[in-house]
Amino acid sequence: MKLVIQIPCYNEEETLPAVLADLPKSLPGIDEIQVVVIDDGSTDQTANLANMLGAYVAPHTGNKGLAAAFQTGLDTCLAMGADIIVNTDGDHQYSGSDIPALIKPILNGDCDMVVGDRRTHDVAHFSPLKKRLQAVGSWTMRRLSGTDIPDAPSGFRALSREAAMRLNVVTRYTYTLETIIQAGKKNLSVRSVPISSRPTRPSRLFPSVWSYVKRSAATMVRIWAMYEPLKTFALFAAMFLIIGAALVGRFFYFYLVIGEKGARHLQSLIIALIFSMIGAVLFAVGLLADLTANNRRLIEDNLYRTKKLQYLLSVQVARDGEAPHSLLTNLVEPDTFIGAESNLHGGGGL
Repeated sequence: MKLVIQIPCYNEEETLPAVLADLPKSLPGIDEIQVVVIDDGSTDQTANLANMLGAYVAPHTGNKGLAAAFQTGLDTCLAMGADIIVNTDGDHQYSGSDIPALIKPILNGDCDMVVGDRRTHDVAHFSPLKKRLQAVGSWTMRRLSGTDIPDAPSGFRALSREAAMRLNVVTRYTYTLETIIQAGKKNLSVRSVPISSRPTRPSRLFPSVWSYVKRSAATMVRIWAMYEPLKTFALFAAMFLIIGAALVGRFFYFYLVIGEKGARHLQSLIIALIFSMIGAVLFAVGLLADLTANNRRLIEDNLYRTKKLQYLLSVQVARDGEAPHSLLTNLVEPDTFIGAESNLHGGGGL
């Protein structure tokens, strides 16, 4: 059983050594532990430090964002033959001592993905506003995804090989919300376990709390519409159709009940017709989007099969000892692996 710990990083030279030192060297039920640092275009010594400390470095040629770094990490870990993948942050927010509890449900075969619960309502360094927004956001996520995750924005999570192959990050800013919705819609079993967290520097991903709220809300709507297009467009269509029906009812109320004849209130019928046409068009768009979603599911199934074949190939090549470093370079996004050849042949795990 192989565990690969991935750490997306952007200019984390100050905290990365502590993060790597905090990771477990061995775990019950795990035969091998390896670490991958995804260097998302850092301009400091993040990549060199990671390489010196024995981690694989999967670099981006520029700053592509946390979501892209997370997806690169998944692809890299799968190419390395991971059975379980743990994602943690490079700012040392999460504790390596929580990894055994995080991976235990997957080791036991109870679920596909585990999300660490920081118990944000008890976190001292979270402001009351942030705690409230976290609670509202996580509640919304539970309704949209059909999962029971109390801390949806938590980046400390573990995934089985199956879950890593099934998930595909398409948003640009963050993976945390999208992957939970995807997991729920793809019938993956998702659980949470309590974890500890440390105070960290201000987020580099979002300049303010309200920016995070705005982008998170947009991500939720986008992903929900991607997986439930008919429901989404039918909801908006129903709103316009109901308004149209109400305006028609208003016209007949004045015409039949009040007895006002002639052209008075005729504008109600005109506006009702406009709203009804908009509603009908939205419903038709929903039907087309639902057909497109069926095609997307077929594409995702093909992508899953491709990832599975790549995984089996990487395991076979690694077992035969035939230049696995070149295989990694071809199967994943990064342009090159810093120190990958020496690490792969020398063990490289922490």
